[in-house]
Amino acid sequence: MSRFTVGDRDFLLDGAPHRVLSGAIHYFRVHPDHWHDRVRKARLMGLNTVETYVPWNLHEPRPGEWTDSGALDLGRFLRTVADEGMHAIVRPGPYICAEFTNGGLPTWLFTDPTVGVRRNEPRFMRAIEAYLTRVLDLVAPLQIDAGGPVVLVQVENEYGAYGDDADYLDALTAMVRGAGITVPLTTVDQPRPHMLENGSRPGLHTTASFGSRSLERLTTLRRHQPSGPLMSSEYWDGWFDSWGMYHHTTSAEESATDLDALLGTGASVNLYMFHGGTNFGLTNGANDKGVYQPIATTYDYDAPLDEAGRPTAKYWAYREVLAKYTQVPDEVPADAGPAPTGEVALTPVASFPEAAFLAMPVTATSAVPTFAGTRDDAVYVIHRAGFERPSVSVLTVGEVRDRVHVVVDGHPVGVLRREDGETALTLPPVVAELVLVVEDQGRVNYGPRLGEDKGLIGGVRVDGAPVTGWETVALTADDIVRLPRTAVDVRESGAIPALTLAAGTFEAEDDRDRFLDVSTLGKGVAWINGFCLGRYWSRGPQRTLFVPGPVLRPGGENTLFVLELDTAPAAVVRFVTDHDLGPVED
Repeated sequence: MSRFTVGDRDFLLDGAPHRVLSGAIHYFRVHPDHWHDRVRKARLMGLNTVETYVPWNLHEPRPGEWTDSGALDLGRFLRTVADEGMHAIVRPGPYICAEFTNGGLPTWLFTDPTVGVRRNEPRFMRAIEAYLTRVLDLVAPLQIDAGGPVVLVQVENEYGAYGDDADYLDALTAMVRGAGITVPLTTVDQPRPHMLENGSRPGLHTTASFGSRSLERLTTLRRHQPSGPLMSSEYWDGWFDSWGMYHHTTSAEESATDLDALLGTGASVNLYMFHGGTNFGLTNGANDKGVYQPIATTYDYDAPLDEAGRPTAKYWAYREVLAKYTQVPDEVPADAGPAPTGEVALTPVASFPEAAFLAMPVTATSAVPTFAGTRDDAVYVIHRAGFERPSVSVLTVGEVRDRVHVVVDGHPVGVLRREDGETALTLPPVVAELVLVVEDQGRVNYGPRLGEDKGLIGGVRVDGAPVTGWETVALTADDIVRLPRTAVDVRESGAIPALTLAAGTFEAEDDRDRFLDVSTLGKGVAWINGFCLGRYWSRGPQRTLFVPGPVLRPGGENTLFVLELDTAPAAVVRFVTDHDLGPVED
């Protein structure tokens, strides 16, 4: 068995100085059949360690309902790292940010709005202790002193940017140690004095997050971590994308030059990200710093490996830098070549609201409930009320989180959008029914709005009078793909109407990865063979969805299923040779 410790100036592996050269791969953003390929490519670039967050909200979607199999088999992922002869860093949070929905925290934690968020509050801490016990039961046997790959475990995540509750950090540290973690414990914060001061505690090794000006930032870190190895445990080599923005890229040459400067000091590093992957299954988060901005489906991050796991210019530039500080394998990744092409014709198969009310449990309430009042893990909640108004009227809501389609007597009449601050809409005369389709576009993952509820906050009024007598259904992504087919009134030939479920079939000759061009669609969600590829949106930046080859059925019939929320001008989509993540900033 080996031993990994923190020395006076270096990490020590069995007593000898050791530099951590790590890259982040989030197992939950990569199809499990691709884990080995991505880890192996990290080793071939010259890295010796792989880092991952752990998403509490996926592992425990309901209180006490724990899952760690399939795409969430953390143990298998860590053993895959070990099989490549590499070490591992585990960051279990409980808060992870990661541009992931709710920062990785389960929504059920916050159905009671008085529960503490990232502070030493009893109910919050009890839930955390149960979570950490479960996840660290998986990690502890895989520590390096037990013959496994894990050399570091992080406590919380960039806490100094959020709070200063020292008791909270001390309690988390005690929980981690009590769960059998013996390797060194770390924290990470941006290299700003107040963040580094508030985000760490005695006994925790302080590291920093940044992506440029390394020498300056390491100097700041050294003032707060006077001894031991310097480490950027989040070296930002790119950035994430938000809907309606451009695709972020950074110069491979400039980034490699700065990485060279960092390594020239003797510091350790964790590239964030080495391979970003994809926000499959509607797991993207959102930011709200005055304006709500949901994260895109792609988490390509302009990383050394792109969303499809292919080396980029940054991969080769970093490999050249790493070769100055470590022995890099002679072997290099093979060229994947262009992806297969093809076409899928889509046919409307159901009205989304109608199919949902046919198949899902219906809750009757006087006032419109929020998501927490129906199903906290839902991504869509649909409300309907019997309603009559012979003349034009005005619908108002208190606050929209995040997008609401308004339907009168089966006809969509408008959309209220959170990012625009819209809370009112003119209604045509209503004969029988008012339907509101509410979409969660991604829960805030950073800042004071973490853990907030979704839905229509503050009720629904028409001409100032409350609307009562509502029926409500709540749906997850898995619920939607299982909805029954119903008759659809298609008024415009060749298009997919708003709030419509559509499907089409195609054949795949092999299981190579593909790229689905969604530029002919409006806004919605796509599944292949029941696997949720994620959201698409005509506002961009991304115009393709990544299709992992393992979800296909080679030689057989494959099904593409979409929920179109707006209107798709063409009922056909195509597989294209490469991804299109949209325009970049000039």
